[in-house]
Amino acid sequence: MADKVLIYSRFPKTMMARFAERFELLDTVGKPAREVFPAEDLGGIRAILTGGAQPLGAEAMDQFPRLGAIICYGTGYDGVDLKAAAARNIAVGHSPGANAASVADIAMTLMLATTRRILVADQYVRSGDWAASKQSPMMRPQAGMPGRRIGVYGMGEIGRKIAARCAAFESEIGYFSRSKYDLPYKYFPTLEALADWCSVLMIAVRAGADTQHVVNADILRRLGADGYVVNISRGSVIDEKALVAALTDKTIAGAGLDVFEKEPHAPDALTALPNVVFAPHIGGHTLESHVAMQNCVLANLAAFFEGKPLPYAVKSA
Repeated sequence: MADKVLIYSRFPKTMMARFAERFELLDTVGKPAREVFPAEDLGGIRAILTGGAQPLGAEAMDQFPRLGAIICYGTGYDGVDLKAAAARNIAVGHSPGANAASVADIAMTLMLATTRRILVADQYVRSGDWAASKQSPMMRPQAGMPGRRIGVYGMGEIGRKIAARCAAFESEIGYFSRSKYDLPYKYFPTLEALADWCSVLMIAVRAGADTQHVVNADILRRLGADGYVVNISRGSVIDEKALVAALTDKTIAGAGLDVFEKEPHAPDALTALPNVVFAPHIGGHTLESHVAMQNCVLANLAAFFEGKPLPYAVKSA
């Protein structure tokens, strides 16, 4: 009999296909587990597969008295209460670095689209204004990448790949992270100092209580009128109200966002702004990344059910 795994978050069925070949999946389709399955089914659940950002706290864990493993699909695990899991001897796993390359790629895409005003340029062509030689102040020459100061907030797998990509564009690279590393980039002791120095702030820090709204009105002001912010981390890292204000009054020049405080993000004051480029949280959404993340999930689940340590455990769990 196949081991049972509860699918706690809402995932497309195609993404669960490989897991279904190995395990018996109980899919909640994103609904509360108690609404979908009887208590006797939940009582035997030993492993949960979840999205890292979805809240999963002590109360939820207590619904599953035999729960021994929470496996996050992807690198993030900010929705999981790690202290509650540790107190219940529940192992937490994720897919570290599996989507780092694709997330770094989308960070570069958002930065270039924002700083070079690609969406504005696209509309300039589509509208016929270019053909009609109609002047547009939005089409003024913008600063290029050579010599531009790029600040990377967070120097994990994704941050390092972003830095390497930016360096290939002949930019200056600086970073702020909890630790200083032996890297060929300028280290700054505080986020404030990094924001004062750079013209583009790339947010690649891991989300958590300590980074909630850490990119606030003060940090945005330090970027300056020619500054940009790009976020591929979690929406919680930026104070979204402060960001809307900074973009509206031209405190900063623009932003590129793949993540939001509330997802999916409905049209609002932020999406109405012309100096922002958006993506619907697709940073890790490539074929290669999904295969790599699924490999980590399969390895974690297989190890757990075999009574072995998780090969991709969250270290702080």
